[in-house]
Amino acid sequence: MTEATPATFAELEHRAKKRKTRREKFLERMDGLVPWKELEEAVRPHYPKAGRGRRPHPLSSMLRVHCAQLF
Repeated sequence: MTEATPATFAELEHRAKKRKTRREKFLERMDGLVPWKELEEAVRPHYPKAGRGRRPHPLSSMLRVHCAQLF
């Protein structure tokens, strides 16, 4: 964020927050435990490619959602 751009209400509220939520703690821990780059490279050859029909969701998003559901 630059000096010329005013902060949004959500950004100001997030800065003023004192404690981390359980969700934030969980996601930080999951990011620390899972080697995302290696996992993405292992799955990428088998993940659908964009072409005809509906475009697939980004691989990184799908992996994170899938792992969050498993944990």
